[in-house]
Amino acid sequence: MMAAAKCHRLSALLAGAAAVLAGPVRAADPDPKPGAAADPGAVPAFLEKYCVECHGAEKRKGDRRFDALKFPAATADELIDLQDVIDQLTLGDMPPKKAAQPSDAEKVALIGAVTGNIAALRESLASTGAQTVLRRLNRREYLNTVGDLFALNMGAFDPTDRFPRDQIAANMDNTGDALAMSGYLLDRHLDAADRVVEKALGPDERPAAREWRFDGDFQQQQELSYPHRKVFNHRYLCLYEVRNTVHHEGGYGPVHGFEQGAPADGLYEIRVLAQALNRRHPYDPKIFGMDPETPFRLGIVPGDAAVGPLHHPQPLEPELAEVTLGDGEPEWHTMKIWLDAGHTPRFVFPNGAANSRGTWVRLLEIVRPTLPEAVRDKKGIYEARPLVMQYGKVPHIRIHEVRIRGPLHDEWPTPGRRAVLGDGPYDPSRARELLRRFADRAYRRPATGEEVDRLMAVVERREGEGRAPFDGFKDALKAALCSPAFLYLSEPGRADDQPALGAHDLAARLSYFLTATTPDEPLRALADSGEIRKPETLRAEARRLLASPRSEAFVEGFLDSWLNLRALGDMPPDRDAFEAYYAGELQDAMKTETRMFMRHLLDTDGGVADFLDADYTFVNRPLARLYGLDTPFEAGTGHLFRRVALKDPRRGGLLGQGSVLTVSANGIETSPVIRGIWLLENILGTPPPPPPDDVPPIDPDVRGAKSIRDILTKHRESATCHDCHQKIDPLGFALENYDPIGAWRTHYTQGKKRGPVIDASGELPGGAAFRDAAGLKKILVERRDLFTKMLAERLLVYATGRRMEVLDRPEIDRVAANGHGLRTLIEEVVASRVFRNR
Repeated sequence: MMAAAKCHRLSALLAGAAAVLAGPVRAADPDPKPGAAADPGAVPAFLEKYCVECHGAEKRKGDRRFDALKFPAATADELIDLQDVIDQLTLGDMPPKKAAQPSDAEKVALIGAVTGNIAALRESLASTGAQTVLRRLNRREYLNTVGDLFALNMGAFDPTDRFPRDQIAANMDNTGDALAMSGYLLDRHLDAADRVVEKALGPDERPAAREWRFDGDFQQQQELSYPHRKVFNHRYLCLYEVRNTVHHEGGYGPVHGFEQGAPADGLYEIRVLAQALNRRHPYDPKIFGMDPETPFRLGIVPGDAAVGPLHHPQPLEPELAEVTLGDGEPEWHTMKIWLDAGHTPRFVFPNGAANSRGTWVRLLEIVRPTLPEAVRDKKGIYEARPLVMQYGKVPHIRIHEVRIRGPLHDEWPTPGRRAVLGDGPYDPSRARELLRRFADRAYRRPATGEEVDRLMAVVERREGEGRAPFDGFKDALKAALCSPAFLYLSEPGRADDQPALGAHDLAARLSYFLTATTPDEPLRALADSGEIRKPETLRAEARRLLASPRSEAFVEGFLDSWLNLRALGDMPPDRDAFEAYYAGELQDAMKTETRMFMRHLLDTDGGVADFLDADYTFVNRPLARLYGLDTPFEAGTGHLFRRVALKDPRRGGLLGQGSVLTVSANGIETSPVIRGIWLLENILGTPPPPPPDDVPPIDPDVRGAKSIRDILTKHRESATCHDCHQKIDPLGFALENYDPIGAWRTHYTQGKKRGPVIDASGELPGGAAFRDAAGLKKILVERRDLFTKMLAERLLVYATGRRMEVLDRPEIDRVAANGHGLRTLIEEVVASRVFRNR
């Protein structure tokens, strides 16, 4: 703890030194000029006294050599090693605790000299320094943008489903130099543009509403066809399990006779006569993995027979509606849902059994004594299904009748047609006006006359080929969607000697940062007037956008990038060992918890230190049970999230959340190395270097090793491994009490037996010691200034679409120093010079 306090004091001293060098930092003065650099002789003297012994010509620990560093540095590359020295010094990792330690005055002198060097070098390289490369829209930005341009419902429509996956750089999916454009991708953009425009602008006439009624002859998948015919004569549509099972036996209920789907896009009214049966049953609840105290829920997801079997999962199946069923007699329920043409409604059971296929034979043995003598000797799953359905009490949802009506259009033309054509039909005499208006929105700036001429040339060429005028107009829209002006975030006519972004480019950067889509009308108006270039306007617009529902795209996109939550599920937990993960749909619940946690910090301008430790979180019943929380939920609300107070210090903050603990495991077991690296990268912002080519692998059969701690201790005996693992391993061991899905444990498991006691204690290189995760979190909170700098840097990378460089460090430090609340930190980001410049 003393070491952590010392580190916190040093951070304050360094911040003070930086402030002296850079001058006062005020909200109204976002571009303070750096002052004179400190004594340059302080750097070589410091390195010779404290660093060269381990990082010199004779000994090069960590493959680092500091005796030959040039100072003052003349290039950004030469500053990188010096910045690494500062990072390790600030963390308290270097010099080693057994070595001579520099005084606070010496540390401040070193920081002052390097910071002054960075500031001077940035001024001298202002026109050629760090700049954003030309960046194209990634997939999620493309989807959001075309959805807004054409007022489309994108819930189950993905025109990018044939795009190659966006390249990821340091978990970020919007880094310009990683987002390449290939000939193949351009072809896919042509296809996507065709699908988008045709969907948005058709049909010309309002489709008539129709009605369908289904009462009986509910055919289900092959596994259930025989028992349902034998027991029910296909009278009912039955649901038995959740969607995410292995065998998919009764998790989806498509309507036989409506597989062709909706005839046109639109709202459809679904009326269903359904009942919940056997919620309270005489069997062990563990057989089904269900909570008998929770009322059954009936949901609807879309399905497309052209994509695959309707009783299996499909790539896009958002839940469109949900009702809670009461016990007893069948009741009518009405839901209105959006269906794309060709999509059919499929009923689902969100809190059904974890694996119905695994229950039939077990239940047969339970009910066998009560069976008629003629069938009492039947065996096998083929016979078990009908016998258990007839004589047992299987919890399930039984649907008696389904009625569908639609499409229901309260207004016409559709929002998509109005977004492009206005309230009337297409008028060829207005083609140029309509294309100019669309191009202004699509290109995120006023389109030039030449650009509109090129679009009109498409219209005229198509008409010259004998095509209908409206077809030519639609082809011009498709051409606009394949234009670099739409696909890339860049303003034309830039001057190399003008580093500041233009007004429209700045508005686009702000909008894609906080909403992942094109600027809305108020933001475009501020860009047209030039007001958006004022820092106070940027701050105000950031507050407005963060208060908008559209900012959920920022919460999801940034958490996926910063914490790599998009990888949650890439290594799914073992089903036998972690059945609760699937029965409780914990993957979605874990993401929801972390998103709601960040949403709360944005709405309240909560301190960023809450990410490190907090006395509250957001859970539903399954997540509360995973965490061992005794949180009461009213009947029928267990699937809903609520804020809860935490009394257990092991759970507060990101390090106690299931999303982080699961994404940093491999689904089968935990690894202190993997979790330690995750912490270094995403919490401390100091990723370890790649292991040398000659590093020996971690051998699980090291002689004499009885635990993972023993194995890693022996691994650190290798000189090439010691330096990195003394930073990695203690952090990872602090989280060993959390299993691969984040549940607390005190012992390892060996097969199905209880294994050794877990030792989660550790000591960081600077000497700070802890006993468990709660102790580590206290140390991290005391080092919160370092965390804030890391978070500021990640936000700037995400906002600008480029990697931060050493010349950006003074600005990152300035942003972090003024942003202790999360919303305030984001306001500092958008007002920063890094954000406002190319």
